[in-house]
Amino acid sequence: MLAKASHLTLQWWMTLRLRQQAGSHRGSALTQRDNIMSLSPPIREEYEVELAPFTQEDLARETPLLQRIWQQSWVRKTVILIALALIWEIAARIQGNDLLLPSFLQTAQAFIDGIVTGELLGKVWISLTVLVKGYLIGIVLAFGLTTLAVSTQLGRDLLGTLTAMFNPLPAIALLPLSLLWFGLGENSLIFVLVHSVLWALALNTYAGFLGVSETQRMAGRNYGLKGLRFVWYILIPAALPSILAGLKIGWAFAWRTLIAAELVFGASSGKGGLGWYIFQNRNELYTDKVFAGLAAVIIIGLLVEDLLFSNVERLTVKRWGMQR
Repeated sequence: MLAKASHLTLQWWMTLRLRQQAGSHRGSALTQRDNIMSLSPPIREEYEVELAPFTQEDLARETPLLQRIWQQSWVRKTVILIALALIWEIAARIQGNDLLLPSFLQTAQAFIDGIVTGELLGKVWISLTVLVKGYLIGIVLAFGLTTLAVSTQLGRDLLGTLTAMFNPLPAIALLPLSLLWFGLGENSLIFVLVHSVLWALALNTYAGFLGVSETQRMAGRNYGLKGLRFVWYILIPAALPSILAGLKIGWAFAWRTLIAAELVFGASSGKGGLGWYIFQNRNELYTDKVFAGLAAVIIIGLLVEDLLFSNVERLTVKRWGMQR
């Protein structure tokens, strides 16, 4: 009986102890909660703000007239050309020797006289005829090589080998060979023009083809495109920025090569082009006509850039979001 009573007493004491501990824990939890609530920021009282009445206004603002005019690209380019002409005129007047540096006004007068008499226009037409032929042949050969390069391993090796061999070779260095093979005529000029256009365009086009994403390539394969159809519908549109850059570089190389070749060749097939016009007037010390011939080359380059390449870019790569 005593053992049983002592066991009940111990059990009661343990139960009482556990209740005291539980009460102390609850008290500490309540204390912590009260402390946290006392540290929380006070609740801001609600209030209302009366808004001003809505008035409909035009969001578009009218741009000033001068700013709209300055935003035109041709206006900015015209200002640049006028500034260069003024610098040229001032430098010529300071130098004071028409034989070394004719003024802008003298060059303009010689240019107008060449246009009126038809001499300068005739030379320009002869040079442009030869230039376009060589340029087009170079484009065809460049696209043929790059198409072969993206289609077969042998084509890639062929393009890499030929560009490594002939791209560093100046076109003017081929003049003796072209004279030997084709004689003194238009074909010799076309040969060196093709060389100047072919490798620059081929390298840019091939680099553009390699930059086409795998997603676009897979889309073309899903449509069953192969060979030339794959190149025409997938690779060329995707690589068009690089192709246009190659066409610009090829055009510039062709112009420089043609003028240099005509200076060396002289008249081709009895007909002298713009380079021959410059060379002949230099020998006769008509420096203003020499500058007029150079101005004709510059004007043709500006017209081709602004009227041809810029419009092609605007209608293609800029319209498609491929170029800013």
